[in-house]
Amino acid sequence: MLGIIIGIMSVIFIISVGHGAQSLIISQIKSQGSNLIAVFPGNSDDKGPPVSVMGIVITTLKYNDVKKVSEQVPEIVASTAYVRGTETMSANGNKKDASFVGVSYSLPQVEDLGISIGQFFSEDDEKTMQKVVVLGPTVRDDLFGAGADPTGELVKIGKHSFRVVGVTKVRGSSGFSNQDSQVYIPVTTAQKIMLGIDYISFARFKVRSENEIDSSMEEIKQVLRAEHDTKFGEADDFDVRSQKQSLEVLTKITGAITLFLAAIAAIALIVGGIGIMNIMLVAVQERTREIGLRKAVGAKNKQIMSQFLIETMFLTTIAGVFGIIMGILFSYLVAVIARALNYEWEFSVSIMSIFLSVGVSTAIGLVFGLIPARRASNLNPISALSYE
Repeated sequence: MLGIIIGIMSVIFIISVGHGAQSLIISQIKSQGSNLIAVFPGNSDDKGPPVSVMGIVITTLKYNDVKKVSEQVPEIVASTAYVRGTETMSANGNKKDASFVGVSYSLPQVEDLGISIGQFFSEDDEKTMQKVVVLGPTVRDDLFGAGADPTGELVKIGKHSFRVVGVTKVRGSSGFSNQDSQVYIPVTTAQKIMLGIDYISFARFKVRSENEIDSSMEEIKQVLRAEHDTKFGEADDFDVRSQKQSLEVLTKITGAITLFLAAIAAIALIVGGIGIMNIMLVAVQERTREIGLRKAVGAKNKQIMSQFLIETMFLTTIAGVFGIIMGILFSYLVAVIARALNYEWEFSVSIMSIFLSVGVSTAIGLVFGLIPARRASNLNPISALSYE
C-alpha cells in the first residue's frame, strides 16, 4: 500500500506544483503589460524558447540596434536594452552579492517601474556612461539600513564606485527571482566599464496599443534585417517575440516538464502494484486450507477468483484515497509557503488528476491481482485441504 500511496501522492503533488509554477510565471509576465515586444539574439524556432535564454552567448544584437528600431518604428513609445552581471556590492561597511542590470533610461516607462526615493538615471547619464545606480529596496536595506535615503551616497560595485540616484518601489518576486534585490545602472556603463562587451542580452519595446503588436513586429524585423545586412533568403540572426508568444511557449514548456515529472512519479505506482501482487501471492499460500474448504463446500473457481480480486482492489483503492489526501495536503503546504515568500502562487489540484489516480489505483489492483486470484481459483480442493 505504501508504494501506491507514495505514487498517487507524488503524481498529484507534481501536477499541482506544476500548475502553481505555471500560474506564477504567467501572472508575472502579464503584469508587465500585453503591449511589449522582446528581441533576442540568435535565430530560434517560434514554438520553442529563444536560444539565448538557454545559456548560449550570442553577440549579434547591439545597443545601436535598439536605438535604430526606436527611431524608425513609429508605434514604439519606449524601449530598453538589457545586459546583466553579478558583483559584490559594499557601502557603510556592509557587503552584499547582488545582480546588476544594465538598462536604458526609459526602463521605468517600459516595465512600469516605480521610484520611491530620488529618481531614475537620465538619458545624459546613459550617453556619457556615468557611474550612477538605482537600488532595489532589499539592497538598500542591506547596505544602508531599512527605510534609509541613500541618494548621493557611494556604493562600490566590484572595483568601481557608483553614486546612488534613486531607490525603486517594492516589486516583489517575478518568476523565481526577487526584483527588489536588483540594482540598475546605465546600459552603456555596464557594457564598457563593468563587463567589457559591445553587445546586449536582449531588448524590449513598448508599443502604443496591443492592436499594433503584429504590425510593429514586422517593422522591427525589417529594420533589424537592414541593420544586420541580412540578404534575401538568409535566416535572421535575431528573434522577435510578443508577450503572447512568450506566454504560449512558457505554458507548453512548463506543461511538458510537469507531465514528464508526473510520469517518473508514476513508476512508484508500478512498484506498489508489484508489491501488492507479491503480498497476495503469499496470502494465497497461507490461506490454502481456507480456499480448499470453500471449494469443498461448493465455491466455484470464479467466486474464489473474485474474492482475491476484490481484496486486491480494496487495498489499492484505500491506498489511492490516502495518496490523494496526502497529495492535496502537501500541495497546499507548498502554496502556503510560496505565498509567505511573496510569490503569486495559485493552489490548484486538478479534478482530472484525482479521478485518474483513483482509476489507476483500481486498475493496478485489477491487473496485479489477476495472478494471485487465478492461482487461488485453480487450487485442487483435496490438495488444498491436506496442505500444511
